[in-house]
Amino acid sequence: DGSEAGGAEQSPRRAGAEPGAAGAAQPGPYLAHPCGCPFWSPRPSIPPKVRLCVHCLQAVLPRKPPARMEARTHLQLGSVLYHHTRNGDQARGHLEKAWLISQQIPQFEDVKFEAASLLSELYCQENSVDTAKPLLRKAIQISQQTPYWHCRLLFQLAQLHTLEKDLVSACDLLGVGAEYARVVGSEYTRALFLLSKGMLLLMERKLQEVHPLLTLCGQIVENWQGNPIQKESLRVFFLVLQVTHYLDAGQVKSVKPCLKQLQQCIQTISTLHDDEILPSNPADLFHWLPKEHMCVLVYLVTVMHSMQAGYLEKAQKYTDKALMQLEKLKMLDCSPILSSFQVILLEHIIMCRLVTGHKATALQEISQVCQLCQQSPRLFSNHAAQLHTLLGLYCISVNCMDNAEAQFTTALRLTTHQELWAFIVTNLASVYIREGNRHQEVSIHGFFYVFHSSHCLRAAAFYIRGLFSFFQGRYNEAKRFLRETLKMSNAEDLNRLTACSLVLLGHIFYVLGNHRESNNMVVPAMQLASKIPDMSVQLWSSALLRDLNKACGNAMDAHEAAQMHQNFSQQLLQDHIEACSLPEHNLITVPPQFPTFPQFPTFLDCWERGLPFLGVPGLDGRTPPSPIPGPERPHHQPGQSAVNSRKNSRKIHGKLRENSGKTPGKLQNLHRQHPRKREKKQNKTKKRQKLGKRNKKKPEKLRNSLW
Repeated sequence: DGSEAGGAEQSPRRAGAEPGAAGAAQPGPYLAHPCGCPFWSPRPSIPPKVRLCVHCLQAVLPRKPPARMEARTHLQLGSVLYHHTRNGDQARGHLEKAWLISQQIPQFEDVKFEAASLLSELYCQENSVDTAKPLLRKAIQISQQTPYWHCRLLFQLAQLHTLEKDLVSACDLLGVGAEYARVVGSEYTRALFLLSKGMLLLMERKLQEVHPLLTLCGQIVENWQGNPIQKESLRVFFLVLQVTHYLDAGQVKSVKPCLKQLQQCIQTISTLHDDEILPSNPADLFHWLPKEHMCVLVYLVTVMHSMQAGYLEKAQKYTDKALMQLEKLKMLDCSPILSSFQVILLEHIIMCRLVTGHKATALQEISQVCQLCQQSPRLFSNHAAQLHTLLGLYCISVNCMDNAEAQFTTALRLTTHQELWAFIVTNLASVYIREGNRHQEVSIHGFFYVFHSSHCLRAAAFYIRGLFSFFQGRYNEAKRFLRETLKMSNAEDLNRLTACSLVLLGHIFYVLGNHRESNNMVVPAMQLASKIPDMSVQLWSSALLRDLNKACGNAMDAHEAAQMHQNFSQQLLQDHIEACSLPEHNLITVPPQFPTFPQFPTFLDCWERGLPFLGVPGLDGRTPPSPIPGPERPHHQPGQSAVNSRKNSRKIHGKLRENSGKTPGKLQNLHRQHPRKREKKQNKTKKRQKLGKRNKKKPEKLRNSLW
C-alpha cells in the first residue's frame, strides 16, 4: 500500500554476531569441530558443499559428544538445513533438540536463544504461528540477563504479531523493549524500538500518539553520540517515517523540507566507511537496514513524492536508478524486503506509464508484478488489492469499463487500507459516471462525505463530484466543486489534479458560451499537462483549443490545435492497439473463482434507513460489516416525492426496530391494517404530496439536503 515504504518488513536487524555466538550471517561448523570443516567455504563468493557439510556434522552425533558440543552440533545442523535445503522436518528436529538440551546447560545462552529464534522462524514458515509464539515468549522470559538476545527476541515476536496484523500487541512489545533498552543504558536500541513503534502507530492511524513519540525520538537521535553510521541510519529511519506520514496525508508541498533532509542524510551515509569495531554494549548490536537498502528506500519515497506531485519524468528517472540498484543487490542478497521494494516501485512506474500514454509497457510491467507476487504468498496477500487496482486503471485507459468495474470491485474486497479504499472508490466512481450508471454513482458518492484523511484524496473527491455534476448538466454546482479542487490542489502542488480541474472548467465555460474564460482555463491546463506530461489531458485540451479557436475565428490557431490533437490521437491509438494485441491483455479478466464483491451499506443507505453509518469496511482494523438486513431499499415512484419516500423508509425501519423482540407472526400483523386506518393513512399521504408540490420551488435546497 503507498505507505508500505515504512512497512513492517523493515524491522531492525542484527548488525553483527555476538562474541562467541553462532552467527546467522556465517554458519560455523568450526565451533563444534576443533579441526574445522573442510567443506564450508569462509568466502561467500565460493558456494558451500552443503551435503558434505551435513555429513560431517552428522558424524559427530554417534560418538556421544559432551552436552555442549551436542547441542551446538544440533543447532548448526538445523541452521544449515533450514537456510540451504528444503528438509524442513529434519531442520525442525535438530533445532528442537538443540533448544531442549541447551535449556539444561547453564551459561549457554548463545546456543539456547539462537535455537529458539531459528525454530520460531521455521514454525512461522510452516504456518505454525501458535507454536512459535509460546516458544518466543518463554525465550524472552529467560533472556532478561542477556541484553542482546532479549532485545532481538522482542523484535522478532513484535514482527510476528505485525505480520498477523495484531498491531496492538506488537506496539506493546516494542514499548517493553524501549523501556528495557533504557534500563540497560542503550539509547540507540531504545530509539530503534520507539521508531518501530511509531511506524506501527502510523499504520494504525493513531496520530495523537505518533506526534509525541516522534518528537521524543528526534531528541534521542540528536543527543545520541556513537557510531556515525548508526546515528545516520537512525536519522534516516526518523525522516522516512516523517516523509511517509506527510505523503499518506497527501501533503506534497509540506513534505519537501523533510524529503530534502532525507536525501542529504543518505548522501552522508554513502560517504561513511563501515568500521568493524563492535559496540561495547551488547544491546547496541543491531541496525535498522543495510546502507544499500536505505539508498533504495530513499529512491522509493522520492518516487512516491514525484508521482503525487505530478513530476512524472523525475519519477521515471529515480525508478530506473532504484531498479538498477535492486538488480545488483538481489544477485548477492535474497532478503524479502528487496522484492517488496521492487513491487512498490513497479506499481508507481505502472501508474506513470498509464498517464504518459505508454499502456503496452505498463501492461508488461503489471505482468512482471504478477510474477513477483506469485513467488511469495505473503507478498501476494499484501499487494493483491494494488494489483487489481492497477489492472482497473489499465482497463480505463483502453476503455474496457466492464473489466475496470470488475477489477476495482475485486480490489475493494481484498483491501482494508483506508487510503487505498478511497483511491479505488474514486476511480470506480469515474467508471460509473462514464457508463451513466446513476444508481451506482449515488452509492459511491456517499463515501465522499464520511472520511478522507488525505488532502489529495479529498481534492480528488471534489473533482469527481464536479465531474458528476457536469455530466448531469448542473454547471454551477460543478464549477463550485472544481474551484474547491483547484484551491486544495494549488495549496499542495498537486499538478495533475490542477490540470484536470482546469480543463474541465474550460469545458464547462465553453458549453456555457463563455469562450474567453474557457480559453483562460484551457491554455494553462495544456501547459501544465505538457510539463507533467499527461497525454489524456493534452488530448482533451487540444480538442477544446481547436473548437475555441474555430468559434473565435482564429483559423491559424485552430489548425495548429487540430494538428496537435491529431498527433496525440495517433500516438494513443497506436499504443492502444499495441497493448490490446499483447498476450498480457488477458489479465484484465477477473479469475472466475473470485467471489463477487459484497454490497456494503453506503452512507445514503444508512441515512435513508435511519441507521448509524459504520464507515468504510475495515477502517478500525475489524472485519468488514455484513450487509444491512431487512427489506430492500425503497425507491420513490415518479409521482411520489423523494422526501415522502425517505420518511416512509424511516417509519418502516423504526417499527422494525421497536418490534425487534416480537414474534414473526406479530411482525406480519403490522402490515395488516384496518380499512379505516388505511384510509386515514392515504389522506395523510395526499397532504404530504401537496406539501411536496409546494416545495418544488426550491429544488436546489432539496438536492443539497440529499447530498
